[in-house]
Amino acid sequence: MQGDQHRQHISGQFNAELDAMKNHLLEMGGLVEQQLSRAMVALLARDSGQAELVVQADQQINDMELQIDEECSRILARRQPAASDLRLVLAVAKSTTDLERIGDEATRIARQATKLSELPPSSGTTPEYRFISNHVGAMLRQSLDSFARLDITKAIDVVLDEGTIDEQREAAMQSLVNLMKDDSQSIDGVVHEMWALRGLERVGAHATNIAEQVIYLVLGRDVRHMRSGELQALLESNGAEERS
Repeated sequence: MQGDQHRQHISGQFNAELDAMKNHLLEMGGLVEQQLSRAMVALLARDSGQAELVVQADQQINDMELQIDEECSRILARRQPAASDLRLVLAVAKSTTDLERIGDEATRIARQATKLSELPPSSGTTPEYRFISNHVGAMLRQSLDSFARLDITKAIDVVLDEGTIDEQREAAMQSLVNLMKDDSQSIDGVVHEMWALRGLERVGAHATNIAEQVIYLVLGRDVRHMRSGELQALLESNGAEERS
């Protein structure tokens, strides 16, 4: 089931309020994506200038969160939405919180980049580390795209993908531990990279939360504690419905 279900109200103003709320969420998501990407560039290049840009923009993300929260509260109070409209407001409110927290993680990663820029160069970041940063960035992008399109196939893919993040983090952590063993001079830098890696893992978790809200919005089903087999069955069932 895909497409926008929230356009059939008698009140054109209500439609406009719902659309604005959703669009503001996606606008915030775009900014958060940009912040995360910039933070990773700063970290991998040990670029304190790029890192400072991320830190400075954090307040803008916080302000957007407050704006969207106010829109959600106003709609709940004035419109008393029901059914799918209520799910939309709740999904937007929860996803806004996850986006704000991803913004916080991007800021923390940027601060680690600043600290790394003050240390001597080392043999540096592992291939696994670069891979996981690209992976969680793709998860965030896909979760936002699934929200924009109300595409639960993409949303379920994101949720199913979360399990691989833990495996990738463990592999990257092991590479960093090995680096410390081989080069004691790298310890300070590796500690900062480990903190950044932990932040990336959290980004993946928040992206998954957003995808779960899309599934809840479209199907009215809470999948937060579903096992992978149940999610796979849900994905296959949705595919069968779309083909019929």
